[in-house]
Amino acid sequence: QLQLVESGGGLVQTGGSLRLSCAASGFSLSYYAIGWFRQAPGKEREGVSCITRTDGRTWDADSVKGRFTSSRDNAKNTVYLQMSSLEPEDTGVYYCGAFPPIFPEDPRNCIVTKKYDYWGQGIQVTVSS
Repeated sequence: QLQLVESGGGLVQTGGSLRLSCAASGFSLSYYAIGWFRQAPGKEREGVSCITRTDGRTWDADSVKGRFTSSRDNAKNTVYLQMSSLEPEDTGVYYCGAFPPIFPEDPRNCIVTKKYDYWGQGIQVTVSS
């Protein structure tokens, strides 16, 4: 079965850290660039972090810059979103998505393209104050 499976979410206090994982099953993530998105209750889905396919360059949204970043381990067929200094405003459901890279690659492509081939199921992150 071709899918992305997310893990690592949960409840954390303000100032804490979490690392989300997004593991591919049935296909190789090495062919894809990755975007991380989140959706808070009553709000639209927003892009938070992207990572390119070829060289692992990242883009992080202003709201999370310096606190979140993406990384990838193609040998493990997994991408990660490291989140630190978490705030209650970071609460939401987090999704990873895989899309065919657009060349020349730009780390911001994950918030530009709509051509995602795969999405994770979403995972809840709750930050308590």
